[in-house]
Amino acid sequence: MKLIDDLISDLTDTDNASVEAGGVTEVRDVHVGYTWIGVLSRNCGVAKNLGERHDYMVRDIGRLTEKTASELAEYLKSWNMIEAGIGLAAVNSMIDPRGKELNVTDFLLENGRGKKIAMVGHFPMVNDLRKVADELWVMERQPQKGDLPDTAAEHIIPQADIVAITSSTIVNKSIERLLELSQGFTIVLGPSTPMSEVLFDYGVDMIAGIRVIDEARMMAKIAQGGGKVKQFKDVIEFLVMER
Repeated sequence: MKLIDDLISDLTDTDNASVEAGGVTEVRDVHVGYTWIGVLSRNCGVAKNLGERHDYMVRDIGRLTEKTASELAEYLKSWNMIEAGIGLAAVNSMIDPRGKELNVTDFLLENGRGKKIAMVGHFPMVNDLRKVADELWVMERQPQKGDLPDTAAEHIIPQADIVAITSSTIVNKSIERLLELSQGFTIVLGPSTPMSEVLFDYGVDMIAGIRVIDEARMMAKIAQGGGKVKQFKDVIEFLVMER
């Protein structure tokens, strides 16, 4: 989990400087919705909820806002998937998202023409991408029609010209192996994506995430069961950073 350690360490350096200046990043709110998790600290950070809702006990439930954002970020190391999602949302809440405004869907449709594309995670652009790609392999832990199981990654990813990996793989701790397998242009994407240059150190070529532009409405949508990303389109901006 070195990538996770490095993500947290990069944040902690910033937060320690804040402590020395007499401040600390407080957690203003935490929402664990059915599909998404939101944490408000310096900014609004989100992550996918990969937890089995009835099987996990969250540490210090009811008192999470009493923790600092750095303390909550440590939850990302947990094998409890709800805790890990809270941790990634906390990490994202401490990052000031930057990059150029671009929806990675448009990038893939333009640059994926005639290419072999491996996608970890079934994204909404799949049907459109199939029309332009030479080959599109979609790998999912819960495969939909036309998808491959995620275990196909070992065989498929090394063949791809473009590899698009959902940032939810940070939550379930599979991301480092997937990045090791990639020989092509590698993108980490999705609202959970930390807009952190740390990912470039692991071979990522493009980081595609979001900036929340209306914190209150974003958190309300999460709390009220928001699912598909298009439900959030009026409260977020899509950003990309390239190496």
